[in-house]
Amino acid sequence: MTAPDCAGPRLPGRPRSAAADAAIIEATLRLIEEGATIGELSIERIAREAGVGKATVYRRWSGKDALMIDVMRSLEEPSPQPTGVSVRDDLVTILELMRRRGLAKRNSALLATVVTQMHANRKLWRVYDDHVIAARREVLYEVLRRGMASGEIRDDLDVELLADLFTGPMLSRTILHERKALPEGLPESIVDTVLEGVRPRA
Repeated sequence: MTAPDCAGPRLPGRPRSAAADAAIIEATLRLIEEGATIGELSIERIAREAGVGKATVYRRWSGKDALMIDVMRSLEEPSPQPTGVSVRDDLVTILELMRRRGLAKRNSALLATVVTQMHANRKLWRVYDDHVIAARREVLYEVLRRGMASGEIRDDLDVELLADLFTGPMLSRTILHERKALPEGLPESIVDTVLEGVRPRA
């Protein structure tokens, strides 16, 4: 299990104790692995499994939704920050992380279960989108805006549409068509193909 991804803002709570965090997150994952659904879990049950008091959990997380965001982050690889040297390389970095997340989901039954259950809980997924996915999107938007400012990308295009053009093929393979391969070099192929079409016209 990796440390929670700090790319997005944390939900309100007290300053973190690594040992207590790990025990509570591990307990949550253990319960899910044993067959409990996110809907069935309660803070009381999680605290009991972790061997801590309920107040210990609430001092760190505002509720189960906030806890589940960090549980999800703990299963993911931390996000590398774009270097800012090359727009192309930064786009490849972002898509490579998406590729590895897709492979991790395919290879980890536990991660697949957590993702599926979070998707099924619309309220929880909205919280995850607001606090984690939105921050990742903004990183991508900043890279694209920099590309427009430097003349590497046409500046008459909508940033959100551009983001969809770059991430759409990877999302299609990782979410809609999970049997399709996610080979090494795929991010480079996607980025180079899309960049060819969105470069400024001569």
